[in-house]
Amino acid sequence: MELDQSQLTKIPAHVAIIMDGNGRWAQKRGLPRNEGHRAGVENMRRVLTGAVEFGVQVLTIYAFSTENWGRPNDEVRGLMGIFEEVIGREVVELHKNGVRLRHLGVLEGISDQMKSAVGQAIELTKNNDRITLNVAFNYGGRAEILDALRRLIRDGVAPEQVDETLFAQYLYTAGLPDPDLIIRTAGEMRLSNFLIWQAAYAEYYSTPTYWPDFDKPELYNALLAFSQRQRRFGKLENV
Repeated sequence: MELDQSQLTKIPAHVAIIMDGNGRWAQKRGLPRNEGHRAGVENMRRVLTGAVEFGVQVLTIYAFSTENWGRPNDEVRGLMGIFEEVIGREVVELHKNGVRLRHLGVLEGISDQMKSAVGQAIELTKNNDRITLNVAFNYGGRAEILDALRRLIRDGVAPEQVDETLFAQYLYTAGLPDPDLIIRTAGEMRLSNFLIWQAAYAEYYSTPTYWPDFDKPELYNALLAFSQRQRRFGKLENV
């Protein structure tokens, strides 16, 4: 299908995606849930490619939340295995394509092998500038804010010195623009503890499409909807 990119009059600098519906995608096909997660991870490649083509500068994907540890052990183990496999297989290609990888979250509870792989991927790609891919893995928005507060206190920052600009420098997304658009797949309308501080004025877009089926035309539709919105940031238009 030919996509008319001239209709995308405003491209968000930062797009964040809550990737939902992997399990339901698999169940509809009579497959184990982890096959849905595998299909979802494989889908990241084409969405990242589409984001680059459309001119998005930063893409953040919600891969694994702090709450996801509460899922069945088999599912969690399967997810970890898929992530390890993908990191090892994809990082060189991402580097060749100019992708800078960043991790949002903490690596506590993760295997030493995976910690090492994540660290190596970040180091390898740190100077790339075609697009920044943030992987929110073992991430929670409330935990991020608490972590920022603890580090502010440890650094001895006086209360009167704390403003929004300084606080943002203590978040996992330090140095990056806040998300302009947050997409959630599978028809859900919840924030799910994702980028709570950063998303204060983001536009939201929900689609019933399950994440493994969310392709370049689906991304185009989300960006088209963004282009058609008026962002006022709490102010009146033309004031």
